[in-house]
Amino acid sequence: QVRLVESGGGSVQAGGSLRLSCAVSENTYRRYYMGWFRQPPGKEREGVASIRSDGRTTYADSVKGRFTISFANTRRTVYLQMNTLKPEDTAMYYCASTGGWFASGLPQVDDYLYWGQGTQVAVSS
Repeated sequence: QVRLVESGGGSVQAGGSLRLSCAVSENTYRRYYMGWFRQPPGKEREGVASIRSDGRTTYADSVKGRFTISFANTRRTVYLQMNTLKPEDTAMYYCASTGGWFASGLPQVDDYLYWGQGTQVAVSS
């Protein structure tokens, strides 16, 4: 069982920055993915960024060049640095983990087994 707790959300003006943190309980898996997802008001959840246990990262086109996902040195925290925020980035942001990942491709949203409770991000114009 992996427990995830997000923090760092808030309200910011367009062009500003926020850093989200995801505290990860003990994770004994050797190969896994961690992901950040978001759900804007009235819309479906969408992937934002993911990081594999070896540090490989992927990003949604809408956030490339603005957001950065990373591990803390201990790998017990996953960060999402969000720069040049836009009003369309407003959403509830969720951290998720696949648990052990043994497939060759990228996990889809349904492949993430563990989820945090979410942290709200609001960007005003």
